[in-house]
Amino acid sequence: MPGVEIFAIVLLASAVWLWLDSLKIREIAVSAARAACSADGLMLLDDTVAIANLKLKRDDDGQVRLQRAYDFEYSDNGNNRLKGSVLLVGSRVILLNIGLRLAPDVRTLH
Repeated sequence: MPGVEIFAIVLLASAVWLWLDSLKIREIAVSAARAACSADGLMLLDDTVAIANLKLKRDDDGQVRLQRAYDFEYSDNGNNRLKGSVLLVGSRVILLNIGLRLAPDVRTLH
């Protein structure tokens, strides 16, 4: 087999591995977002997350892993959409951000 064909097979196998691994990690991110929303009495909208960033990062043991950031939307009252995010290194959730507004926007009209 020529080198070009071997390279193409390795490249295709790597792409398939990345795709399958991303599906597994995405399910971990959905579960983390769902758990955080239910713990705070919020609604996870669309019951899904969307990839926002993908890069290489070293974990605590010095191993190179993929760092993935996912965005999701949630609602506190059912009439609005607020943004949250989940950051994973490998399959471990590092950061889960739900930016709750503690008080509604209040305007005083005189």
